[in-house]
Amino acid sequence: MLAALKRVRAAAMALPEATERLSHGAPTFFVGGKKTFVMFHDDHHGDGRLALWVAAPPGVQAAMIDEDPEQFFFPPYVGSRGWLGVRLDRDPDWDEVTAIVLEAYRSVAPKKLLAQLDADAS
Repeated sequence: MLAALKRVRAAAMALPEATERLSHGAPTFFVGGKKTFVMFHDDHHGDGRLALWVAAPPGVQAAMIDEDPEQFFFPPYVGSRGWLGVRLDRDPDWDEVTAIVLEAYRSVAPKKLLAQLDADAS
């Protein structure tokens, strides 16, 4: 669990103005301290999963769950808002997880920070 959290933390905290704090008992990552983009859950309410709940662009949730329902799921509470659940306890592809964290950030970050992110990538 700690190794997975370290990897997720590294991916999230590398993004402009990303912050981390506990929210509802889970390590949660925010853009500018306000908008949530990733939540890290270990056995949330006894569900047996080590997983992320991530903000996702419209249509991504359904497509990912349809493509691989063993890896992706409809998370409670936030699934109805299009968020995606990503299992980390099923030998995830960490490059894909990092890309998902980035996409979650892009889903909620303001344009100013997206421009900064794109400028840093150039």
